[in-house]
Amino acid sequence: MALDGSYDHSLSRRAMQAELLDAETELTLAYAWRDNRDERALHRLITAYMRLAISMAAKFKRYGAPMNDLIQEASLGLMKAADKFDPDRGVRFSTYAVWWIKASIQDYVMRNWSMVRTGSTSSQKSLFFNMRRVQARLEREAAASGEQLDGHQLRQMIATEVGVPLHDVEMMEGRLSGSDYSLNATQSSADEGREWIETLEDGSDQASESVARDKDIDTLRGWLVSALGDLNERERFIVRERKLRDAPRTLESLGDELGLSKERVRQLEAAAFGKMRKTLEGQSREVHDFFA
Repeated sequence: MALDGSYDHSLSRRAMQAELLDAETELTLAYAWRDNRDERALHRLITAYMRLAISMAAKFKRYGAPMNDLIQEASLGLMKAADKFDPDRGVRFSTYAVWWIKASIQDYVMRNWSMVRTGSTSSQKSLFFNMRRVQARLEREAAASGEQLDGHQLRQMIATEVGVPLHDVEMMEGRLSGSDYSLNATQSSADEGREWIETLEDGSDQASESVARDKDIDTLRGWLVSALGDLNERERFIVRERKLRDAPRTLESLGDELGLSKERVRQLEAAAFGKMRKTLEGQSREVHDFFA
């Protein structure tokens, strides 16, 4: 397989030269793989139907994906089909493999169509791969009967035809209307053209706002340290464990550690907050609610 993304036509030539399996041989190979895990039988089965995988991959070239990548995804689908095929069901392997090959290619196309996830449900996939075809048919039928459809009518008819909500059709129309563009692309062809990303509003704080906020935080921190300094060691311990930890401790756990009842710890906590409130109220009312 070509590594530069160009199509390696030798793949098609080798696939066309592979043997054609009759129903009996196909069944024998399928049993050999399912029952005995015979890898040679599996390889022979997959090789024989690579022409089918390549043929189906070619139908998706219009979505802009490299042909070699499409063939690779088709091959993966073919291998999944061979691994899961049950010869007792009485159907030809090619009939069964078509679904797996198509599903694998469609998943790849939708993953790579846009940086924005297009959708992955069965109804969204059906809309993605059939919307343009259905739209073209509806427009032809309307023109033949002399009708003039506006955009909303056409989208509503597509939604009904495919069996999806109207908003899905509107979303998919936007996704199919054009390719993604890099924000680092320039707005003009000039060498010094401004990049599109430069037109986006900066949502971060301005320097003046950051400085003011940092100053306020430092002031509040100083007030808090001062208020804690007015407490005794036990009161500071209780306040620190109850209010300044990421996971505040319970009154009961502090009581067990200090040898006090849960109610007594609550009283000490209330008294400590009262002292701190008095200190802080003398400096500012801004943090009063913290201790309410």
